[in-house]
Amino acid sequence: MTSIWPFLAAGDVDAAVAFYIEAFGAVEESERFRSDDGSQVAVLSIDGFSVGVATESAEFRTPSPQSVGGTMVRIHLDVDDPDAVAARAIAAGAEEMFPVADQPYGVRQGRVVDPFGHHWLVSGPLKA
Repeated sequence: MTSIWPFLAAGDVDAAVAFYIEAFGAVEESERFRSDDGSQVAVLSIDGFSVGVATESAEFRTPSPQSVGGTMVRIHLDVDDPDAVAARAIAAGAEEMFPVADQPYGVRQGRVVDPFGHHWLVSGPLKA
């Protein structure tokens, strides 16, 4: 296996890409695909790891978490400073699900929900 990466469904790809750039420092890797029907596919990189964002599609059974009122997947973002990354995401418009804190399972972690319904576990090393 060469790689594995999430592909996120969003109702508004433009807004989702702008959020991920602001909140997580994402970089758009290539020119975005835009179809005649308005759907889009964007490929982003967050610290060298790929994340796709595509327009939600009932036809392909890929609704956004907003459309279904929840999510089946949590994205784990492992960073050096989870406090700073979570604060940046919240400042960009994410909702804090639970604050970053030292967890009994050996990491410093919190959870934010982005404006498009995707859950991000922001984790890093325990504070010394």
